[in-house]
Order: sequence, then C-alpha cells, then structure tokens
Amino acid sequence: MKNTIIKYSAVMLTVVLLFSSGCKKYLDQVPNDRVTIEQVFQKKGPSEQYLANIYSYVDDQSEQWTQNPWMGNADEIDVTWSKYIIYDLNIGNIGASNAIFDRWGYYYSGIRAATYFLNHIDGNVEILALNGQQLIDQYKAEARFLRAYYYFLLMRQYGPVVLVGEKEIPADASAADMQLPRSTYDDCVNYVSSELDKAASVLPLVPSNNGQASDVQYGRATVGMALAVKARLLLYAASPLYNGNTDYASFKTADGKPFINQSYDVQKWKKAADAAKAVIDLGLYQLYKDPGGNPVKSYQGVFLQQWNSEQIFNRKANSLPNWDTHCMPRQAGGWDGIGVTQEQVDAYFMSDGKTIQESSLYSETGYTTVNGVQIYNMYVNREPRFYASVTYNNSVFQGGNMQSASPISFFVSGPNSKNGHPTDFTKTGYLVRKNVGTQTNSGSGGNGAQQARPLALFRLGEVYLNYAEALNEVSPGSPDIVKYLNLIRERAGVPQYGTAALPLPPSQADMRARIWQERRVELAFEALRWFDIRRWKIASQVMGDMHGMNMNKDGDDFYKRTVVSKHLFRAPASYWFPISQYDMDRSKLIVQNPGW
Repeated sequence: MKNTIIKYSAVMLTVVLLFSSGCKKYLDQVPNDRVTIEQVFQKKGPSEQYLANIYSYVDDQSEQWTQNPWMGNADEIDVTWSKYIIYDLNIGNIGASNAIFDRWGYYYSGIRAATYFLNHIDGNVEILALNGQQLIDQYKAEARFLRAYYYFLLMRQYGPVVLVGEKEIPADASAADMQLPRSTYDDCVNYVSSELDKAASVLPLVPSNNGQASDVQYGRATVGMALAVKARLLLYAASPLYNGNTDYASFKTADGKPFINQSYDVQKWKKAADAAKAVIDLGLYQLYKDPGGNPVKSYQGVFLQQWNSEQIFNRKANSLPNWDTHCMPRQAGGWDGIGVTQEQVDAYFMSDGKTIQESSLYSETGYTTVNGVQIYNMYVNREPRFYASVTYNNSVFQGGNMQSASPISFFVSGPNSKNGHPTDFTKTGYLVRKNVGTQTNSGSGGNGAQQARPLALFRLGEVYLNYAEALNEVSPGSPDIVKYLNLIRERAGVPQYGTAALPLPPSQADMRARIWQERRVELAFEALRWFDIRRWKIASQVMGDMHGMNMNKDGDDFYKRTVVSKHLFRAPASYWFPISQYDMDRSKLIVQNPGW
C-alpha cells in the first residue's frame, strides 16, 4: 500500500461523503496532483475521500434480485424472473463452489479499509490546523461504526465470523498471514457491541461534517445509527437461533468450543431490550405521521418523505428507481414482476384489528363495489397498511407513464397478465406497492423521472418492535410491551390491544405471536423477514411452496390459491450462507458452516 497513488478532487468531496457511487475512485492513478498514501493522511481532502470510500461498502438493499436475496428468498415476495440469481437460490443452486450472493470478501474489504483509516488518521496536519482533534476523533468514530456495522452484516449472513482485530491485513497478504480462525458467535457479538458503544460515545447526535450541528450532512454516522445497529445485533443474539441452540452442538471451533452457546440465557433479551430503549430514550426520532392524519399516507410517507423524523440510518445513493420499475405494473411502464405472496397478503390484519382467521369482516366469496370498481371481498375491509403495500387485482394505481389513476388487472386476459408479455408478469397476482415512488420509473415506457429519496435501513418503527419483542421475553406483562406495540398500530390506523373489542393477549406466548405478526406486517419488504424467520427457527415451517392467485384464469377462477413457486429451505444449510471455497482455501483454519 505504500506506493498507492490517490487522486485528490475537491469536486468529488461533497459527493463521495454521502455514499456516492464514485467513492472507489480513491485508487485511481493520474498523471497530476499525486499524493502517496502517507501524504493522504496528512491532508484533509484525501483523508475525507478515504473515509467516503469506507461508507461505500454500505449495501444498497433496494436491489433484491441479483445483489440481495433477503426478500425474494423469504416468504413475502416472489421475483418472477428466472434470469436473476435469486431464482438459483430458491431452487437450491448454491454451495461453497457456487457461493452466490457472496459478501464475505466484500465486507472484509470494508473492514480492512476502516481499520487502515483508524490506524493512520491521527496526526493529520491539515485537520489539526483547522479543527483540532475533535474532527479527527469524529472521523475515527465514523470509521469504527462502519467497521462494526460490516461485522454485523457478515454475522447476519454467515453466523460466527473472523475477528481481525486492530492490525490491517495487506491486500496482498501471504497465505500465512490469512490463517485466522472464526470466533464464537457470542465473542463476535461482544466485540461488535463494544465497538458500537465506543463509536456512539464520540459520534454527534446530528449528522455533521465539521462537528457543528448546523452543518447537516445527511447519511453520516450518528449516535442513533450506532445504537440502532446495536439494538438489532443484540435482538438477533438473544433469539433462538443463537441463544442455547442445541441443534448446533457439533458446530465447534478447532479447539472444540461450540460456535453457538449451548445454554439459554434470558439476560440476552434484557440486553436487547435495554439497547432498543436506549435508542428510544435519545428523543431524536418520532414515528412519521401524515399531517392530514391519513394512515395510508402516514405509512407511505415513512419511506417516500425524505429524511423524515422516523428514519435513523439511510443510504442516500441507491437503486430505488430500479425497484420502482420492477414493482410497477406494465400499465405504468413497469416490469410487473415483484409479486407479493399470498402468505404475505393473508398476514395483514382486518380493519377491526383482528387477523383474517379471527375477524367476522373477512370473506373469500363475492364482490364489493368500491368507487365504481368491483373488488373481490378478500381485499375489502383490510387494514390501511395493506392498501399502502399491495397492488391487488382491480386496485387503483397511478404512476410511471399513466396519465390517470386506473384499476390494475392481473386476469389472464388483462393488460398485466402473463399473456401480455413472455417474462414481465407477476406470478402471484399481486405486486409490491410499498416504497414505490409513483413518479419514478427508470424502465422502458416510464416517464423517466428520477425521484431522489434515501433508502431507509433502520427506522424507529423497527426499534419499537425490537423493544416490545425483547421485553416480552425477559419481562412478560410489562406495560411497555403493549404501549410500543400500540404506538405502531395507532399510526397504522389499526385498533389497539387492551380495548373491549381487542383484549390484551392473555399469555406471553400469545403476545409473542402478536408481536411476530406485527413485525411481518409493519416491516414487510424491508429486507428483515429473512432474518426473522431464521432467528426464530420457523423458516422450515413457512418456506417451501409459495402461493398466489391463479394467473391462468379470468373471473372467479382467478381468485383461487395456487402454488406459483417454491422457495427451498434445507436445514441446517439454509440458516447461513456457505463460505466460498476460495476463502476456505485461503485460510485453512476457517470452519465451514453446517450443511455445506
């Protein structure tokens, strides 16, 4: 690295610091204005470019077909196209020698970059001259946060990981230098949690570039971001997959220590609850609510209103216009292929706050005319989040190149059916509507408007549900459980628990089931369901045959639950991704994940 040449561009500076796709240009070699790696960390601009490159490893989770599998390999959506590698994962075409969605080396590159920054930024002459030590300390805290976050991303995908420590491994390291073992999962959690605490103790409450709250630089690390990542980390660590999971008794380190602790510890739930409450107690975030009080617009606005009060950790540069295109019907110029599963449709509550199994309002026979459009009764009297999240047959939609609002039909003879295009059609008879910017459509036939909006990775609604779930496990009956569960339901326009019409769940197990279902609805299509069903150890029960409506039929025959695809889950292999054979060969001390 000593002879690495870094390009210094003042124009790029303000762009790259906010997750620009140009971040990785810091390795470009150019004939003029060259500085060596040693000089980089004596200058403010190049050092900030280096930090911006570390930010660039934050995943863009809006792309859920070739870059991320967290929605399409769960039970909430089905991606229609077999040309995308999500199809290979769903049919089980994955292994150590075919490690699709492999992010092991990618995240370690981000970890290495952060460690290098931490080890070299002290003593930066230009920063010290301008801002003193305060800005250096903030930048180090940002790098520390990012490094901890990348470890967390590794852990959620692969389980126990290799903790590299404070010494950066050269990019051209020898095989001998790569001989590092995986640590136990609890050791990984303790390390990452400690690093997040260290970062939070220095990071600003409001994102800033120079230590001044008035200079807001959205996207930069804050206290809230660090604490929110810690809350999710500890929630996962307390869950059945990692907390006393005896199914993995034989999954051990080279010296015989179980990677997954074999003894259940209820105090892990206490730590998770405390971590979530710490985010809440910051007092910096509020649930987003539409000024007019419309619950559908409130739920939509969580994602479509930029940098709103609920968003904690956002990625500014993203592929959301591409997400919009894949989710929009062909009537709007979209590609018509991100289909909501029937399993997810059935999870939404009714307008009385009850499940479809409990509510007298639910019916799967007959039709109701709504604003002049005939709607199948399965979709009538559903809760507001359903209408904000799902495009169903004959629902009204306007977006893309549509000049006016129109019903969207998925009947086999309709304009968005499988008969109208050889590949661009939903197999389930539904499309995702949630977080679809209706004025954005980068696909053929769309209006081309690039509606800039950040991608929310962490938000307060999730933190409330994290807190309620953890508290229910360690302190069942605590009034805070229903308080924060009801805050979510109140914003959603759904009747709350503890009323005459909707009594409190009578037991810890009943409350757990309600919290799980609330998570499924509130956090749908946010790349969280994949991790929930695995950490709860229910994936084998909910994966498999995915259902939708019968896309081969018209009329009443359309509204029949039909198997439309299979999302394979094979225990124990499907709980974590395989470490690629390439990485296994580089480090002989790494133990492969079970089943691979």
